[in-house]
Amino acid sequence: MKDLSHLLNNIPSSPTLAVNDKAKALQRAGHDVIALAGGDPDFPTPPHIVEAAYRAMLDGATHYPAPMIGIPAALEAIAAKMERENGVVVADPRRQIIITPGGKWGLFLALTAVLNPGDEVLILEPHWVSYPPMVTLAGGVPVPVSLPADDNFRITAAALRARLTPRTKALMVNNPCNPTGRVLTPEELAAVVAVATEADLYVIADEIYEKLVFDGRSHLSIAAAPGMAERTLTVNGLTKSYAMTGWRLGWLVGPAPIIKLATRLNSQAVSCAATFSMHACVAALNGPQDVIAEMRDAYQARRDFMVQALNEIEGIACRSIEGAFYLFPSFTGSGKNSLELADALLDKAQIAGVPGIAFGQSGEGHVRFAISTAMHDLERAVERLAKVARGL
Repeated sequence: MKDLSHLLNNIPSSPTLAVNDKAKALQRAGHDVIALAGGDPDFPTPPHIVEAAYRAMLDGATHYPAPMIGIPAALEAIAAKMERENGVVVADPRRQIIITPGGKWGLFLALTAVLNPGDEVLILEPHWVSYPPMVTLAGGVPVPVSLPADDNFRITAAALRARLTPRTKALMVNNPCNPTGRVLTPEELAAVVAVATEADLYVIADEIYEKLVFDGRSHLSIAAAPGMAERTLTVNGLTKSYAMTGWRLGWLVGPAPIIKLATRLNSQAVSCAATFSMHACVAALNGPQDVIAEMRDAYQARRDFMVQALNEIEGIACRSIEGAFYLFPSFTGSGKNSLELADALLDKAQIAGVPGIAFGQSGEGHVRFAISTAMHDLERAVERLAKVARGL
């Protein structure tokens, strides 16, 4: 038989999905594993959204949408949300928005629409696990920008400029950040804007956790900054904030010429998102938002509990987070690397976490824990960690 794809043979599977699948398999086999690896909210999808999708299916929304990029009501709901909540005016929703089967596909569309072979993409590290493989699959070269833990993973113009070359084409920014929980500050936004403008970079803004910011903070959308709408591709969706991971509904918003190219790939690869999910999108964005605040408050309470509890365990140091629903503690008392730590936690404590190295070299020494699980499981996890921490 002839060789299979060299490209895909060099692309790793998603570490977060792999650890989560392993944890779920152990649970099915009867092991009492506490799964803190995946980022799947433990809340149900709000009932009014489910009802809207159900009604849409009964009314025949089980066929291709028209147009394929998204039903008009959903495109208009996204455009209105962008202006109302993000300060971004989308003048022509049918030419500047494409609805995608999940935010992940929106990111890949954005990359493939702007990259040529060999173009470099700056990726802030620690980064979400899928960014570098996506860049590679799109023909680009991922270039990590290391953000040190001792500076709270702060973005600076100096750090960005140090990694620029004549081949740098784009910058990816995850705000709030998975895995660090950082939320972009006005100073960091200014740094991103300054470097993107002077180096003529596209910015791919992953804002999937935008509604999950804590302590009264405000989310800052990069596309809303002066002069940035023309070079920013914003990716968002319903997955995290509305507890809709299985609905696979996201969107990509940007300049019309880029969305036109993204639409071409979408038409050849996946055709469209599910029509009934588009109707659910309208209900989510235009309906009551109080349930989002309730989920956010629950995540904040879990954060407060976990950060205090982890910091009381000798050998563990955990910064508080500003957004999203992940903690990224370091195991200061261990001589193990993060892969060894994650294996030891699963073996000795039956806790599934993601090794920090999966998020880039800057994540080494850390393990990511998702707090998108019930408080009683988090309490049990802390009890187990306290018993095994000295032996890690």
